[in-house]
Amino acid sequence: MNAHEHHNMAEHGRHGTTTWSMAAQATLHCLTGCAIGEVLGMVIGAVTGLHNAGTVILSIVLAFIFGYALTMRGVIRSGLSFSAAFKVALAADTVSIAVMEIIDNTVIVAIPGAMDAQLNNWLFWGALAFSLAVAFVVTTPINRWMISRGLGHAVVHGHN
Repeated sequence: MNAHEHHNMAEHGRHGTTTWSMAAQATLHCLTGCAIGEVLGMVIGAVTGLHNAGTVILSIVLAFIFGYALTMRGVIRSGLSFSAAFKVALAADTVSIAVMEIIDNTVIVAIPGAMDAQLNNWLFWGALAFSLAVAFVVTTPINRWMISRGLGHAVVHGHN
């Protein structure tokens, strides 16, 4: 998303006219960081033989780390210090990442055999892709609501 789109999202958010497209872009931004962490956590868990609970916890931790890092990268480039960028990332992404992780991991755990599937099994990758897609669909309306009130991803826009 470029600086113009971020500016437009922030302006529309303050006036309550946030579009679905804006919300989807914000959710996709958040999902990118979450997906990197989620996939990495699941792969590490599968390769190391980590227990299912440990794999889920590792995936959640990495999703937050990568989700925050992606946001911080952009706001640090705008001139904010690491500490200030971290505060912006917390305000912008915490709810979105938390919702995505709750949905994503609930879906994966609910799919029979998905947590025990190996990396070379279509069930591993299919369940992971499906769970991320469901998380995107569920989180987009939440992000739309938050952005329309100047919350969530709208916080980032003043820093780009």
